[in-house]
Order: sequence, then C-alpha cells, then structure tokens
Amino acid sequence: MQLWSRIALSAAISGLVASSAYAADDYPTQPIRVIVPFAPGGSTDIVARIVVQEMSKIIGKSMVIENKAGAGGAIGAAETARAKPDGYTLSIATVSTMAVNPACRPDDLTYDPVKDFAPVSNFVNTPNVVEVHPSFPASNFKEFVAELKKNPKEYSYASPGVCSIAHLMGEAFKQQLGVEISHVPYKGAGPALTDVVGGQVKVMFDNLPSSMPNILGGKLKPIVLAWPERIKELPDLPTYAQEGYPDLNNGVFYGLLAPAGTPKAIIDKLNKTATEALAAPNVVAALQKQGAIPDPGSPEHFAEAIKKQYDIAKAIVKKGNLQMKRN
Repeated sequence: MQLWSRIALSAAISGLVASSAYAADDYPTQPIRVIVPFAPGGSTDIVARIVVQEMSKIIGKSMVIENKAGAGGAIGAAETARAKPDGYTLSIATVSTMAVNPACRPDDLTYDPVKDFAPVSNFVNTPNVVEVHPSFPASNFKEFVAELKKNPKEYSYASPGVCSIAHLMGEAFKQQLGVEISHVPYKGAGPALTDVVGGQVKVMFDNLPSSMPNILGGKLKPIVLAWPERIKELPDLPTYAQEGYPDLNNGVFYGLLAPAGTPKAIIDKLNKTATEALAAPNVVAALQKQGAIPDPGSPEHFAEAIKKQYDIAKAIVKKGNLQMKRN
C-alpha cells in the first residue's frame, strides 16, 4: 500500500475511533426507544418496565417502552433489526424472538438473530409455569396429566402467539407426556392470560412473572414449574425434574439488544447502565417478587445464553417435526 494510502486509512480509522468515543461520551442526547415485542401485561413487558425505568434514571434520559406485538415477537424484533444503529432504538430480547422463531420459522423470518443484532446484556432469568383455571379438575401434576389423557383433545392451551416460547413449551409438553391438547394463539401474553383467568381457555404455559399475581390471588392454579429448584414464593409447587421430566425443566431469559453495527462504546455504556440498574435493591426486590432472577453480564455472556436456548428450541422442533409457521 502506498504511503499516502496508509496515512489516509490511518486517519480514517483514528477519526472513526474518535467519533465513536465522542458519540458514547455524549450519548444519549435524546430519548431512547425500547421495543417490547409483545403486548402489555406479559412477562416481557413487566420485566422491561422494571429494569428500563431504573436504567433511565441512571443514564439521564427517558427510555420509552413501545409495545410492538405480533407473530410471536417477530414484528417487534424485525423493527429493531431495521433501525438505525445509533443507540436510540433498542429491543427486549426473549427466547421467543431469538431462539424459538429462528428454530421454527427459518424460511420466512425477516431478521437474522445473529447477524442483525448486537447483544447488550441479559436482564433476568425466569421460571416457566404450567397453570390452569381454578375450575380445571386437577390439583397437582399427576392429576393434570391423567385428566388430559382421559379426555384427549378436550382441552386447549393459550399462548402469546404462534412460535412464542409458550407455544414451544406446549409442544414439548405434548412430546414428553404423550397427550393431546390444542393450541390457541393470541396476540400477546396479556390477552391470553385474560382469557385463561376468565375460563375461556383452561390451560396456559407461561413465564412466571406475568402469571404470579393471578397465582397468588387464587385466580390461577399452578401445576408445575420449569426451574432448577422450587422457589420461596411458591414453596409447594414442584419442578418438572421433581415430577420426572428433567428435559422440560428450562427457564427463559429477558435481555437487551441493539441493532447490529451499534458502536461498541455505546453498547458498553448501555451494558454498564443495565448492570447498575440490576444491582439496585428496589429493582432486585421488584423482580424477585415476580419470580425473576437478575442475571446481568457481558454482551458475550448474553450471546452464549441466546445460543443455548436456540439449540434447545431447534432440538424440540426437529424431534416433533413441528410445522409452526404462520398462516
């Protein structure tokens, strides 16, 4: 390379680095939009609002939640993937958007979960729960399974949508237990939960935070928990592993993403802000009350968690030869 070319390249790189550093020092200068790819009232929305509110205080600018529900989270995720990589449009990452959708809809998904995003930080890990309307004729896991086998195809389960994590949980349950139960997709966990509480649908596979208030209030009856151990808030609720089904004993994550190409300095600043927010006693208490366990870490740590859940989802889809694409 000629000397002038090397000098020009060096100057360009130096300018880019300086510009990136300046952008991070100055960032943010305007409100930050945080897309929640599900309807209000679900676990994703609950966790996001608790953490993002604290992050907003720390970073010094408003971080505004915007719910963009539909297609198992794919609509909101795709909007983030297309956004300008300047740190002003972020998204909440879920197992649905980063693992289940890619596993069950590889041909018609409009974003690439690896190439189109920059992981910022995991927020929390949460248990999953199987729950029923109080009128369901079962009080524990064995009675629940026995009722489903006694009356095949009579019952339905609600989920936030096709290719949502709850949909995959339901399909994995059917594979493992050999039962028939129909899937009723909604546009978000909130609407699905409303109909289960109302008794229009009798069963739901859900992330614990969105269901905890209704469980504690007696409006839903918990059957089994997907988590490494029992939790203190529901000490009598057994885990899948305790019931003999360790392969179903998987929780989920909720974290923060930026569009691919967002400057590393901005990613690092957001990561530091998230870590600080997740250490705040009021945030920890609010999350634990919902059954969510803070788990901040590096962007690389979050990327590893995403890959692990994708591998699990892909295996379930392959085992069941599931056709879970949208109509």
